[in-house]
Amino acid sequence: MLAGFEETDGQADIDWMVKKVVQMRIFPDGQGTMNRSVVDVNGDILAISQFTLYASTKKGNRPSWSRAARGELSEPLFDRFVEVLTLTLGKAVATGIFGADMQVSLTNDGPVTLMVDSKQPD
Repeated sequence: MLAGFEETDGQADIDWMVKKVVQMRIFPDGQGTMNRSVVDVNGDILAISQFTLYASTKKGNRPSWSRAARGELSEPLFDRFVEVLTLTLGKAVATGIFGADMQVSLTNDGPVTLMVDSKQPD
């Protein structure tokens, strides 16, 4: 999971996101329908902080990340997100190194990629 934070995020956003992530039914059941949560399948989570999720490409040719929280704000938010996620999931959540230039391989296994935003909960 890639997680990004903006300047206005706080504990309520973290709590909402953790609940959504842990309860979201995105894994297949016996009939192949996405009907099971990460808890149902006893799955693991890898959380990577990713400020670039807030890229705006509406104006000009250079992306703007003005909505993304600065590191001094987003790092404690990310740490708290992982802490609450770990408590809620009942097991450790793996992470990368905050702010590092990491090489992360990602294999999307399935027909969907989802974006979940606490500022647009409906």
